[in-house]
Amino acid sequence: MESVDTGKSQEQTQAPGWRRWFDVLGPGLITGASDDDPSGISTYSVAGATAGFSMLWLVLITTPMMSVIQGMCARIGMVTGVGFATNMRKRLPLWLLYPLGVAVIGANILNAGADLEGMAASAQMVAGLPQWAWILLFGGLLLVFQIFFSYRSIFAVVKWLTLSLFAYIITAFVVHAHWGDALRHLVVPEVSWNSTWITTAMAVLGTTITPYLFFWQACLMVEEEKAMGRNSIKQRRGATQQEIADAHLDIDTGMIFSNVVAFFIIVTTAVTLHAHGLTNIQSAQDAAKALEPLAGKFAYLLFTLGMVGTGLLAIPALVGSSAYVAAESFDWKHGLDLPLKRAPGFYGALIVGMIIAMIIGFAHVNPIAALFWSAVINGVVAVPLLAVLVHFASDGRLMGKWRSSLAARIWGWATVAVMGAAAISIFVFWGKS
Repeated sequence: MESVDTGKSQEQTQAPGWRRWFDVLGPGLITGASDDDPSGISTYSVAGATAGFSMLWLVLITTPMMSVIQGMCARIGMVTGVGFATNMRKRLPLWLLYPLGVAVIGANILNAGADLEGMAASAQMVAGLPQWAWILLFGGLLLVFQIFFSYRSIFAVVKWLTLSLFAYIITAFVVHAHWGDALRHLVVPEVSWNSTWITTAMAVLGTTITPYLFFWQACLMVEEEKAMGRNSIKQRRGATQQEIADAHLDIDTGMIFSNVVAFFIIVTTAVTLHAHGLTNIQSAQDAAKALEPLAGKFAYLLFTLGMVGTGLLAIPALVGSSAYVAAESFDWKHGLDLPLKRAPGFYGALIVGMIIAMIIGFAHVNPIAALFWSAVINGVVAVPLLAVLVHFASDGRLMGKWRSSLAARIWGWATVAVMGAAAISIFVFWGKS
């Protein structure tokens, strides 16, 4: 593989530790934070309310899995100069590529629709106005943002939106959690062999290791290089040691941050809702309403407003990754820095995806049903996609010296096995209470 050194990391190498760490934060942080979308927050809220602290250990074991998998995605984008879907198009038969692409896009749009409805419900709880007005506002704002602003402008805003996730960390301290008990459950696995616990655990796994993140991470790495002036695939192909190190630092930070937030959401709902027997919640909005009499108005507002911030962060990733999958699968021009007229297929897919997501919100489709079907599709599709991803990242002919290490391959295939078991369990426990 050709190694390209454009001086990208020169300033970062010379900067002192903390400054360098902040400077390299970018695609990995954004990808990790977008994993804690309103749907994910709902899933973690349900986990804490129904099962207390007993699922905290899942947060710990999925952290290295996420770091390894997203690191593979980043290296594929950096070393090959193109996104994950483009690599799939070049190396997989079309009969496999297109069904996987359709399934990922379908799950993403369902998820985005549920997220839009969750954001609108949260905004209505705090500021009034009907839900449909908030859906129009949020959907229209995000469309304008992605179509008419440059990648760097989008990146700058989204990077700061990650701060909205601190609302859930603060909330956990407001409710006075039992930290010793929580930390014990974090490191000591506990399993309840009943269908409710198993199904909820699979939902936690499914919302944590999600297919859209694979495509989003690789495409963001490519967008980063385009923003640096590397406009051709030849210019982007390859990577320096410093670039790879910076990418992994960014990704590790993003994945740890994502799972730390998940930890605090489970802790918050466990010490309030579960401890008071309020286990029958179905969404983050239910959790927020139940929190107010138990933890006060401040905790309620933090939990609710956090949903709006995380939705603004996550929906562009969901709809954007769908547009990338469609464009790369059909070899259309694509990129957030391209004007609309130069990438009509890419932006058409983005616009259609957002409109369908808004329609799901307008139609008041049961968000829990939308999340369930999204989780089912993601759970099934994640397994072959993970296998393809680990295979690509381990292929010396494709990745050259940046092929995955033995340890990364072991973690990668272990993730395939865990997600395979999760997919099987979805059907084993289907319809059981």
